[in-house]
Amino acid sequence: MATLLIVHHTPSPNCQALFEAVVSGATTDGIEGVQVVRRAALAATASDVLAADGYVLGTPANLGYLSGAMKHFFDQVYYPCLDATQGRPFGSYVHGGNDVTGAVRAMDSITKGLGWRRAADAVTVTGEPGKAAIEACWELGATIAAGLME
Repeated sequence: MATLLIVHHTPSPNCQALFEAVVSGATTDGIEGVQVVRRAALAATASDVLAADGYVLGTPANLGYLSGAMKHFFDQVYYPCLDATQGRPFGSYVHGGNDVTGAVRAMDSITKGLGWRRAADAVTVTGEPGKAAIEACWELGATIAAGLME
């Protein structure tokens, strides 16, 4: 069975809504043979990353960058996972008050360094998530999970 690891930092109701939409999409009835593992960014480990076949990463944009929790996650797993996880698919979502550009750029730079393959466009949301943002996160979860089906 394939494993999808969702690593998230959800400090606000807005981030929680996006996270729940990703999980809903990844666990929808049409997805079979994929185990979905959820880890808070501060709790996720290199073992979690190594055990997964694909990833969805969710973070708020804080001061124009990734949240400290997501940066900490990458700092902890980068070198232990560098060689073993190259080519694995991932997707991401970023929420911010008004600008998420720096956080998206950082996410792209770090995942490129890891050699991960973007399997879906990044979902970027500013302000309160509306119906379109929730649907985009649902699609993100479903797309990454479906790509792992055997």
